[in-house]
Amino acid sequence: HPSVGFVFTQDQRRVWELAPCQADDSVESHIAAVRERMGALHGERMSLLNVHSSAEYRVARALPDNPEDGMEWDETTKVKIWGLIGAPGVSRSTRANQHLFVNRRPVENKSLNRALMEGYHTALMKGQFPVCCLFLEIDPGEVDVNIHPAKREVKFHHERDVRRILTRSVQETLLEFHQPKTEAKTLGQADEGTVEWDTVDAVTTPDVAVPEPLAAQLELENTESIAALGQGRDGEQMLDSRPALDTQPLQSSSPALGQAEAQPIPLLRVPLRLLGVVGRLYVVLESDKGMVLMDQHAAHERVLYEQMLRRMETEGRAASQKLLLPETVELPPKDAKFLKGTLETLNRMGVGLSDFGERTFMLDALPPFVKSADSRKFVLELVDKLQATGEGVNALRLGEDVIAKTVCRHAVKANDSLREEELQGLVDDLRRCEMPYTCPHGRPTLIEVSYPDLEKKFGRIQ
Repeated sequence: HPSVGFVFTQDQRRVWELAPCQADDSVESHIAAVRERMGALHGERMSLLNVHSSAEYRVARALPDNPEDGMEWDETTKVKIWGLIGAPGVSRSTRANQHLFVNRRPVENKSLNRALMEGYHTALMKGQFPVCCLFLEIDPGEVDVNIHPAKREVKFHHERDVRRILTRSVQETLLEFHQPKTEAKTLGQADEGTVEWDTVDAVTTPDVAVPEPLAAQLELENTESIAALGQGRDGEQMLDSRPALDTQPLQSSSPALGQAEAQPIPLLRVPLRLLGVVGRLYVVLESDKGMVLMDQHAAHERVLYEQMLRRMETEGRAASQKLLLPETVELPPKDAKFLKGTLETLNRMGVGLSDFGERTFMLDALPPFVKSADSRKFVLELVDKLQATGEGVNALRLGEDVIAKTVCRHAVKANDSLREEELQGLVDDLRRCEMPYTCPHGRPTLIEVSYPDLEKKFGRIQ
């Protein structure tokens, strides 16, 4: 209730004094009030993104008037989600800064926590948790509050649908942070109890050339590329030091002094001027708000990752390489039964598995660059991952781990010297990525040091 003021006193010491926020009946004003309250509690400089979406799922109930028909799809339930989530790179080591509300009641629900993690996906480092303050509004009849004596924990009657809707809402918010849509769209209506997922626009093929081994695998066609990253031509000087500065001033896109930013401005949507490289790894750029550092390895990882992922999505299957000597894998009856139903999915991932008996399978192909000394262990790990993902598993998603490991090996490394035009091309390619602010492992690709931060370091302001 941000419209209500609170005073928290502990041991005769006033810890918080939160003034009431002005809010009308619109969702936008409620989000602005929540942003003001989150700033008072967690700090004004936390980058938070507005979330406002809705979706529906169909509900099957027994119709008393038609007992012979049994269960029928007789109505839909609408889920409305609004609030704030952390921008890419904003995370904490615990879930303490996750505030979830269902019909204005603070709740705990493991399925919602997993939906948040799934929504961030590669925008979150391992061991970190998202920051959020989200409000879910749903038909009270779809929520069971009699789970915990304090009514803190809740269960949803259609938990899978609610989880998918929240995951999609977080994903769309993070994607629109870098590439905002011209028109707001709802998440779509679900059929047969599932939520429709919109197809994300394809990533433009980057102009930065890929190292030769990976370029052969990607088979990128009709791409005008510059020289391979880190490989200078004869007579051309590598960019090991600061280039000549461009004297043209950067156009400011920041709000006027004294005005608060309702939404953080993405770093790649403002002009950036290349200054140089520090330690042959960190690219120094200048923006209208301060200094920006780019990790060239993490940035190139993201570019290659989205290239390969887009290729796998368009072709419908991952690259596969035949083994010199096929191997047989025998599994327990339960795992064997499950694996037989997922052979098509595994084949699309580039894992060549075929039925070779009642509980035996033949492994004759693996994705490129995947080395496994123990084939049985490799297959069991894949089975565990498939089982953990559950029904409706996306084969493309399961192949992302392989892609992330592959691009990590072939992206430019620290100490790889790049020319000025190569670095500029890498920045341009990063702008065209769907999620450019983290590498596939969740590490940041860009870090900003604002002018106020620099002035504090030099003692110009307190």
